[in-house]
Amino acid sequence: MESTRLKKVSRLLEKDLGDIFQQMAKSQFPGVLLTVTKVRVTPDLGVAKAYISIFPADNRAEIMEHIVTHTCAVRNELAHKVRQQLRIIPSLQFFLDDSIDYSENIERLLRGEGENPIL
Repeated sequence: MESTRLKKVSRLLEKDLGDIFQQMAKSQFPGVLLTVTKVRVTPDLGVAKAYISIFPADNRAEIMEHIVTHTCAVRNELAHKVRQQLRIIPSLQFFLDDSIDYSENIERLLRGEGENPIL
């Protein structure tokens, strides 16, 4: 069960990371939409796991590699944004959120396109 404090910190980080990734997408990946879908923070506020959705899906691996290699710069920029609200900035871990692909696959199967499921 997440405490109210953890939920507030998660929402704060989600909003500010979203702003950071929008700026990153504009400058470094034009035509790509980077969205932070969820941020989970450990109870000691030491680690934040951010789930990122990338659209279109053409070069996801390359973009995720770029994000992971620039984690320190993202954390530094995040620290400037939340320095008034948080005393300690959590270390960041980034994961690819593939829920859009999952929902598209479900829709495609419901329309009857693709492999027939065994009944």
